[in-house]
Amino acid sequence: MTNFYSFHGTVTAINDFFTGQNGEGCTKMYTLQNEMGAIVNFVVSPTTFFVDHEIVRVGDQVTGYYNGDLPAILIYPPQYPAIVMVKENPQQNVKVDYFNNQLLSSDGDLKLNLSPNTRIRLTNGQPFSLYPGNRDLIVLYTITTRSIPAQTTPQRIIVLC
Repeated sequence: MTNFYSFHGTVTAINDFFTGQNGEGCTKMYTLQNEMGAIVNFVVSPTTFFVDHEIVRVGDQVTGYYNGDLPAILIYPPQYPAIVMVKENPQQNVKVDYFNNQLLSSDGDLKLNLSPNTRIRLTNGQPFSLYPGNRDLIVLYTITTRSIPAQTTPQRIIVLC
């Protein structure tokens, strides 16, 4: 179970991040700034999952998700290894979280109702054949109920194995 934290903002810079290993150019540093002026740097590696494999450019609105339980280096602006990056799409909501065996998010805010039309995939695009409960998930959905917790029938679920 990953304790996902997120930061939403506008991409202000994308630069190469040098790791000192063979494979230079494979890791990038994305700098995001939110509406309050706060800045976060995300280290984006080849293992970072981009929802819908979107190309992110300077000026795009994105949300970066990282493991909030990992130690972070004490620098300003803060720097986190990105697990998932989501480019803003007004027609789609995204929740990255751990969902229990009842498909309730760890914060208790979202309950999933699966339908035969819900596509459940792995990060490599292949079908996931087991029950998605008790896993870290990327959930893509459009509408929710106004109940507590909100409920939705997701369009897609991506399982983070």
